[in-house]
Amino acid sequence: MEAFLSPLVTADWLKANINDPDVVILDATIKKVTDSNDTEESNMGIPAARFFDIKKGFSDRQSKLPNMLPNPADFTRAAQQLGIKKTSKIVVYDKLGIYSSPRVWWMFRTMGHEQVAVLDGGLPEWIRAGGSIIAMAPQFTETGNFQANFLSDWVTDATEVLKNIESKTCKVLDARSAGRFRGTAPEPRAGLRGGHIPGSFSLPYTEVLIDGKFKSIAELKMIFEEKNSERKRMIFSCGSGITASIILLAAHLAGQTKGAVYDGSWTEWGDDERYPVEKH
Repeated sequence: MEAFLSPLVTADWLKANINDPDVVILDATIKKVTDSNDTEESNMGIPAARFFDIKKGFSDRQSKLPNMLPNPADFTRAAQQLGIKKTSKIVVYDKLGIYSSPRVWWMFRTMGHEQVAVLDGGLPEWIRAGGSIIAMAPQFTETGNFQANFLSDWVTDATEVLKNIESKTCKVLDARSAGRFRGTAPEPRAGLRGGHIPGSFSLPYTEVLIDGKFKSIAELKMIFEEKNSERKRMIFSCGSGITASIILLAAHLAGQTKGAVYDGSWTEWGDDERYPVEKH
């Protein structure tokens, strides 16, 4: 099978390649932090999918912040336990369409694995395309030989973001809703200040999606030409690094590939009085 030519694959592509021994399908579903619905998630998924546990298996358990990127050694170990190999062609999906799957795409790219793509439209699109679903069960696979090669340019921290307020070297884009960005809507996590990083720009992740899929390349190019006509390196922020990855992936689709996720995002910034906040 040829290498991925795009960060996205279609449901039809996956149907045609699902039996390829190099293809590894990962279900990266997590619950939205803004979702107050406590109903249990469906256990149905794409056949042969392996559950990629962002919260427990692939987050830094030593950090007080949610969803933080694990260190390369821990990521390597967890990926190997999922049977992922150096030659694996990884397809990531989630049950919400496009929500947490771009985060996993970003994680693998940050760890130096280029052969990873997101299933555009996720499980809903797979079902619409006539793909079968089954009750998910643990996949017992042999240990893989995946090896992380950490690429620091893909991730950044509060120190760089703070310096950037003065230097304006990078364009900071915030994937939260416009209300949360302005500080007029409450934060879903208790105790966080409202508002945004000074000098940052609002780009709610919903603006790069339509019907649970990414907008066309032409539409995405227009969005990012407006938001970053200077073609600066971009820093993507949100609540906890999940939806920031959606707009980072959208930027890649639009041909603007210089950017990093601020991993602590608003959960870190909004909780620390040392970091300035704007509201408007």
